[in-house]
Amino acid sequence: MFLIAAKYLIPKGYRGLAIFPFVFVKYTLDKENKFFVNHERIHLRQQLELLVIPFFVWYFLEFLVRFIKYKNWNLAYINISFEREAYANEKDLGYLKRRFLWEFLKFL
Repeated sequence: MFLIAAKYLIPKGYRGLAIFPFVFVKYTLDKENKFFVNHERIHLRQQLELLVIPFFVWYFLEFLVRFIKYKNWNLAYINISFEREAYANEKDLGYLKRRFLWEFLKFL
C-alpha cells in the first residue's frame, strides 16, 4: 500500500480514496489516523478480491441502485456494501487478519 497526500485529487466531502495499490488522502494528518487508514485498507482488500476493475463497476452500480432507492447521495454512499463493511470494522485493527474472502457480501 502506498499512502499519498493529494488534497486536490479527493472529491469535496470525502477524505480518502483507495485505488489499488494506492490510498490517497486529502489531509496529511490522516496518514497517522489508524482507523482511517484501516478503513482504506479494507477497501484495498475488497478491490483485490474483485480484481480491481469489477470492484469499481460493482461500487458504481450499487451506489446507483441505492441512490434511486434513497434519493439521497449520503444515504446511498453509506449503504454501499463495501462502505458498510469498512465502516463497521475500521476500528478493529486486526480485522483484515481474520477477514474471510468476500466478507462484504454479508453487508448487502
